[in-house]
Amino acid sequence: MSTELTITITGEAGQGLQTIGLALCRIFQKKGYYIFADQDYMSRVRGGNNFFRIRVSQERISAPRRFCDIAVCLDKDSVDLQLPFMAEHGVMILDKKTFKIAENQARFFDVALAELAQQTGGSSIYVNSIASGLIAGLMQLDLSLVESVLSSAFGKKGKDVVQKNLAAAREGYALGSKKQEDGRFQLEPAGAQGNWLLDGSQALGLGAIKAGCTFYSAYPMTPSTGIMNYLAAYADQYGVVVEQAEDEIAAVNMAIGAAFAGVRAMTGTSGGGFCLMTEGISLAAMTETPVVIVDAQRPGPATGFPTRTEQADLDLVIHAGHGEFARAVFAPGNSEQLFMLTQRAFNLAEKYQIPVILLTDQLLADTIVNSDPFPLGGMKIERHLETSGVHEKDGEPYQRYQLEASGISPRRLPALGAGLVYADSDEHTEAGHITEDAGLRKRMVEKRFHCKMQGLKKEVEPPGAHCLDGCQWVLMGYGSTYGVMREAAGKFKPGQFGVLHLSQVWPFPQEEITRALQHAGRVITVENNAGAQLAKLLFRETGIKAFTSILEYNGRPFDLDGLLSRINTEVRP
Repeated sequence: MSTELTITITGEAGQGLQTIGLALCRIFQKKGYYIFADQDYMSRVRGGNNFFRIRVSQERISAPRRFCDIAVCLDKDSVDLQLPFMAEHGVMILDKKTFKIAENQARFFDVALAELAQQTGGSSIYVNSIASGLIAGLMQLDLSLVESVLSSAFGKKGKDVVQKNLAAAREGYALGSKKQEDGRFQLEPAGAQGNWLLDGSQALGLGAIKAGCTFYSAYPMTPSTGIMNYLAAYADQYGVVVEQAEDEIAAVNMAIGAAFAGVRAMTGTSGGGFCLMTEGISLAAMTETPVVIVDAQRPGPATGFPTRTEQADLDLVIHAGHGEFARAVFAPGNSEQLFMLTQRAFNLAEKYQIPVILLTDQLLADTIVNSDPFPLGGMKIERHLETSGVHEKDGEPYQRYQLEASGISPRRLPALGAGLVYADSDEHTEAGHITEDAGLRKRMVEKRFHCKMQGLKKEVEPPGAHCLDGCQWVLMGYGSTYGVMREAAGKFKPGQFGVLHLSQVWPFPQEEITRALQHAGRVITVENNAGAQLAKLLFRETGIKAFTSILEYNGRPFDLDGLLSRINTEVRP
C-alpha cells in the first residue's frame, strides 16, 4: 500500500482529459482523500499535448509531484513525452494497436481503449469512462463510487448515455482489477477530508460574491477567464451584472463607472491586459474611486506563453499607472486565502478609496483542491459610505475631495442629495473642480499618496511565518509558491528550514518581515520569474539581502521534487 499517488491523464486538446480528471477528483474526494490537481495545456482548441495531473494522498498536500505512478496516454505522442516522468514502479496505460507501437516495456499496460469504446458505447468518447474505471480498478476503489460519480456527471445527457458510460467504466474496472497484483497502487484508508472541491478562480469568485460584488467586467484572457465564467454562472442567483467588454480598457473603465455609481465592482485580466488597464488605474486613483483588479499572471512579454504560469508581474502591479498614489496588492497562496483576501480587497478599496490588486497565476487559478468549508460568516462587508443623503455642509457645496489627515474624504454617492458630486481626472479642488494651484496640488498628492499609505501600512496583512525561530534557512515567497515551500521545508530535519510567505506584497510588510527574520537564518527566495523580483523588493524595503534565489521561468510551476533537488544542489544545507 501507498500513502500517496500521482496520476496523469495526457493527450491532445479535445480528447476529454478534463472529463477523466474531474471524475477522478470527485471519486477521490468521496473516498476521503486529499487531492491536488493541476493542469498543463497548450494554447489551442485541438491537438498538441496537454495533461491533467492529480496527486492524491491520505495527508494534506499542497504542491504537485514531478513523477507519475499511473499515466493514461490518449495519443501516441504522449507516450514518449511522459516516459521521462514515470516513477520507478509506475504503469503507463496505452493502446499499442491504435498507436502502432510494437515495443514492449514492463511499465506498459496495453489496453485496447479504442476497440473497447466502440464495443461498449459505439464511439471513441467512451475511452474516458474506460480510463476512469481502469484507474479505480488498479487502486482497488469501490466500483459503486465510480458509478455514482459518472451517473451524476452524465445525468443531464439522458439514460442511454449514462448506461453506456457505466458499461465502459465496468469494462475498465475489470481490466484494472486483474492488473492490480501487488497492491502498490492501493492507498492507505483515509477519513472524510475536505467537503469542497474547487479551483482558484472559483475560490476568488466565491470571495467576490461574499464581499458583495455586484458588477464584474472583463475581456476573456487566460488564465483569468475562469473568474468571469464562475460569476456568470451565479449572476442571477446573487444579483451580479457580468459584462464581457470589447477590450481591457473598456473593462476597467466600466468597473470604475460602476464603483462611482456606488456598487462594489471588480475586473480581471492577465499581464498583457493589465498593461492596457494602467491608465484606468490612475483614473481610479485620481478620482478616488474604489475598484478591485485581478491580474492572473502568465508568462510575457506580449502574449508570451498564453496558457502557462509565471510570477513576473510583481514589479508591474506595484508601480503600474502614471503618477504617485496609494494602492494595495494581495498575493494569495491557496484557495482559502483567495476567498478571504478577495473580501479584504473590497473592504480596503472602499475604506481608502483606492485601486486594490489581487495577484494570482495559472497554477493557482486552475489547480483543483478539496478543502474544508470556508468561514462564510467570518468577514463583514464594510462600505465606508456617507449615507445621510446631505450633500451640503454649512451652506457650502459638498466637498468630495475634502482634505483630511487620514487621506480619506467623506464619500457620498451621486444623486443621493441636493448637492452635486463633481469628479475630474485633472487635479482638482476639494469640491472636484479643476485647479492648477501649486499649493493645493501638493496637499492633494500628500492626501492621495502619503496619508493613505500611512493608513494602509497599519492594516497590512502579516506574512505567514512557519518554524522561523532558530532555523538555518528561510524559504521566502509570495502567491502560489506557498504550498510547495511548506511541503519542501517539511522534508528536512527540524530547525533546518522555515518558511515566510507574503500574501500581501504592497504596502510591503517591512516591520513584520524584519521582526520575523530577526532570529532566523539566511533567506532563499523561491520565485517563478527570471529577475528575482521579490529578493530585490526585500532588499529595497528592508535592507535584507537574500542569500540566493531559486528561480523558475520556463512557464511551469515548481513541483515538490524539483524544488527539493534545487535546494540540495544550489544551497547544500
